[in-house]
Amino acid sequence: MATVALAATDGMLHFELAMACEIFFHDPSGLADPWYDLVVCGPGPVGVGRFRMEPDDGLDRLARADTVIIPAIEDVDADVPPDLLDAVRAAHEAGARLVSFCTGAFVLAAAGVLDGLRATTHWAHTEVLATRYPQVEVDPDVLYVDNGTVLASAGKAAAIDLCLHLIRRDHGSTVANAVARRLVVPPHRAGGQAQFVTTPVPARDDHPLAGLFPWAMERLNRPLTVEDLARQANMSSRNLVRHFRLATGTTPLQWLSTQRVRRAQELLEQTDDGIDAIAEAAGMGTATTLRRHFHRTVGVPPDAYRRTFRSAAPAAGW
Repeated sequence: MATVALAATDGMLHFELAMACEIFFHDPSGLADPWYDLVVCGPGPVGVGRFRMEPDDGLDRLARADTVIIPAIEDVDADVPPDLLDAVRAAHEAGARLVSFCTGAFVLAAAGVLDGLRATTHWAHTEVLATRYPQVEVDPDVLYVDNGTVLASAGKAAAIDLCLHLIRRDHGSTVANAVARRLVVPPHRAGGQAQFVTTPVPARDDHPLAGLFPWAMERLNRPLTVEDLARQANMSSRNLVRHFRLATGTTPLQWLSTQRVRRAQELLEQTDDGIDAIAEAAGMGTATTLRRHFHRTVGVPPDAYRRTFRSAAPAAGW
């Protein structure tokens, strides 16, 4: 069972900490066994927002965890406690996966583990992070960044996106989607999606794109174009791109590509279909195209992904 250690010290914000506890404490989907072993670690009773809490263990426990999460800190100008910095460095040296939520990136940066890496934080603090730690490549326009063993998310809801991304990496898309349904959040927002969009993802029936998303999801196996989407939405291609950017922070074709990769992930996890059949079902056309987009998005080839998330032997033709 993989251990997730949640670092808790005075001055951390309760939203991200409580959210991590909600997601990693128990498997809300009932599909993953074993789930994570969550341990809240701190120097003693700590003040988190308006609450006081008693950690399960001390900060030295971070060095024995598989994943260490640093929630948001309230004051980015305050000095990071030296014992927390020491514990983060020790965990990093021990090979733990380090994850920061929102302004928790300031803790990772102060510990030196973000040097030479991409990172992000809440959009209101990205300029401060970049100025204070010039050795960190701060990207202000993404929801989260995955460097493999060091990950960072933007503010609030983006931390949920990163948690789902971690679950997807560890347990696959089926489990991550089940967790998302239980949380009543979108199952996937790509890390490269813009932090701040003028309009949220359409939820109202009267939104110009309200019916387009489910329509497109039912037709991912077809060679959809921007013109096809615009025709279905009853608007010009130019207006479609503008509404799409406002609603999702990305372009129609980028969104389609991401959804097709996610569909391929589900098929790899749940079926014995070969790569050619999955490429066709996911709307990628050819196995070569699927492999290229899949590796670029997920980070591993489709066959390696299937071996990770399925115990059954790969189907013939792989």
